[in-house]
Amino acid sequence: MVSGQTVVVTGGPTEKTHRTRWWRVHDNGGASSTISFLCVSFMLFSSIGLLYTNMMYNGNNYDSGSEGCQPDSEGSWAIGVFYGDSPFSLKPIEAMNVWENTSAAWPVANPVVTCGSVTGSGYPSNFVADPFLYLQGDVLYLFFETKNSITMQGDIGVARSMDNGASWEQMGVVLDEEWHLSYPYVFDYNGQIYMMPEGSKKGDLRLYRAVEFPLKWKLEKVILKRPLIDSFIVKYESRYWLFGSDHSRISTKKNGELEIWYSNTPFGPWKQHKKNPVYNTDKKTGARNGGRPFFYNGNMYRLGQDDGETYGKRVRVFKIEVLNPYNYKEVEVDLGFEKPTKGKNAWNGARSHHLDVQRLNSGKWIAVSDGDRTPSGDMTRRKIVGWLLILAAGSLVFVMGMLLGFVRCIVPLSWCPHSINKRSDSLLVWGRSSLLASRLRHYLSRLNRLSSVLRCKMNPKTSLGRYAFVVILIASIGLMFVGIGYIYGGSGGHESYAINHQYSQFTMLAMTYDARLWNLKWYIKHYSQCPSVREIVVVWNKGTPPDPTEFDSSVPVRIRVEEKNSLNNRFKIDPLIKTRAVLELDDDIIMSCDHIERGFKVWRENPDRLVGFYPRLVNGLGPLEYRGEKHARKFNRYNMILTGAAFMDNQAAFRRYWSEEAAAGRAVVDEFFNCEDVLMNFLYANATSSGTSVEYVKPAWTIDTSKFSRVAISENTQAHYRVRSKCLERFTTLYGGISGRMVEFRRRKDGWDQ
Repeated sequence: MVSGQTVVVTGGPTEKTHRTRWWRVHDNGGASSTISFLCVSFMLFSSIGLLYTNMMYNGNNYDSGSEGCQPDSEGSWAIGVFYGDSPFSLKPIEAMNVWENTSAAWPVANPVVTCGSVTGSGYPSNFVADPFLYLQGDVLYLFFETKNSITMQGDIGVARSMDNGASWEQMGVVLDEEWHLSYPYVFDYNGQIYMMPEGSKKGDLRLYRAVEFPLKWKLEKVILKRPLIDSFIVKYESRYWLFGSDHSRISTKKNGELEIWYSNTPFGPWKQHKKNPVYNTDKKTGARNGGRPFFYNGNMYRLGQDDGETYGKRVRVFKIEVLNPYNYKEVEVDLGFEKPTKGKNAWNGARSHHLDVQRLNSGKWIAVSDGDRTPSGDMTRRKIVGWLLILAAGSLVFVMGMLLGFVRCIVPLSWCPHSINKRSDSLLVWGRSSLLASRLRHYLSRLNRLSSVLRCKMNPKTSLGRYAFVVILIASIGLMFVGIGYIYGGSGGHESYAINHQYSQFTMLAMTYDARLWNLKWYIKHYSQCPSVREIVVVWNKGTPPDPTEFDSSVPVRIRVEEKNSLNNRFKIDPLIKTRAVLELDDDIIMSCDHIERGFKVWRENPDRLVGFYPRLVNGLGPLEYRGEKHARKFNRYNMILTGAAFMDNQAAFRRYWSEEAAAGRAVVDEFFNCEDVLMNFLYANATSSGTSVEYVKPAWTIDTSKFSRVAISENTQAHYRVRSKCLERFTTLYGGISGRMVEFRRRKDGWDQ
């Protein structure tokens, strides 16, 4: 007994029972059933989510080591090479048709240096950016920022090229300080090689000298006690000029400030320009430096970053008209760079904020540029959206529990008005003195009735209730899958697969005629977005050809009109094709760009084979009979790949098809107006002395658009198969059998031949 208080021991529940009342089961349901339902649902949906994540997003690192190329909030920057007759006519390396045999890059395509190539050399990297070239005779050195995957700090790496930038040998990290480094501006002075990296976290600007170029550097001098970022030194007329940005001042507009300093030597002392800061304005104006300045036709040009829409959106070029200690004037000029057309499917589709242009000994110009497929902050936005979608899926699971009767109380019952007189905790004391709390309790009480109302409206025992349950279940799983995709699925763009850290391109070829124009438009719009597609060639067999400008395409479209309507035209020798790889793909087949890219990777690993997506088996059991994929699956083997969806070496395959040896086979194709793909398989088998001549890649899904347009080449499947069986007999007589060339499914380590 305490003075002023009375404790009742019997006749009512204690404070503890009030706090735990909502855990009890009431009327065959209640909080305990709610908790049980939520726990079971959590485990079930978590298992489904983990399985989906492992199936869809495990091992989708296209060019990485075990430690590098991790998702990074700063982006997925890579470096590409460009060539031109001048700094204003630069084109990417793939447009120059440079071939590199050791990596099956026919032609080499950008990017040429990635986090994967750096990681593969033993230095884990999340991205590479800020490239600077240094030319030493015919040898090119590339210095760049590499973000260490372990320390999450920028270091300076270097690579070397002996073939004008077609391939790069990673030489390692050459500068690693305790603070972040980037923007490794390398230049000559008095017979020495110097590097001035950006290290503003240290609060000063430092100059390093090469002791053993390019791997060993020594701090020469701290030339300025200012945290300048993205700085360069250039000699103009009789002085050395230092351009950089200082974001440490309160009044500075980030990425919109530029300062100029001048001196008689790169070591200083440095004097400020009279109009410093020469820029302190909007970040889209290009005030922040974006690479090395260059001289062309007697003029000096400065490169600046446009950070308006997103950080590092693009590089702008400015012609410097006046530069002296008292005045500065520049005007923007057009660089002439072709903008990426494939969006996030392009390595530099979202942004590019750095460029270094230099003249080669040949008189041609070379440039290196960085690029990213996603805008700044993309990973953070994706994670926020992903978790919100997963939370929404959880809310739908809660609604399902209400429908099924497992969830009968949304909030603790002790918060509701009917239990007010039984509460003795501090919340009740606070609540009696607060009108807002009283209204809140009333609202929560009404909210608890929602489950009863919902069950009355949509009883699971009725057809409406069952339908609502199924819809909510599908919606919750769908939201969870989409949320997981936002979190683990990357940018949503498709990426190329590298071979020995190098990329390449292929040409797509489709054969069609006027009645299938609708199919073709959809086909071109979809596949032109695939990262490695360079050109789409349309073999027009019949009718009036369309104008190529009719198509919504991200790559050039060429219409090749044929005089004769023959299926042999599919493999006609075409000297205008600039890539070694050709993907023959029927215009009524739609599949994911990622699986097209997988097929291209497998072909680059096996360029002497037909690599495709539709396997068939011709065995020696009984009479020769053409059968579908189920027959191949039954025996777990295949020995043919339909060339209506297959990669091949256009030089070898097309010459083989139009050889004298294949003349009789081509006559059979014209006779039956069928079987050109079967003939190609026989020719490949004959050209291969032993082993397999085909490889299979399984697509996750395909769409047959002829079902929508109702214009199919082979509408009667059985009749189509009978004709093909006759072709098998004729080709076997002409070229011998292929039943001994069988290959098993699920034999490759990549797991793409399931």
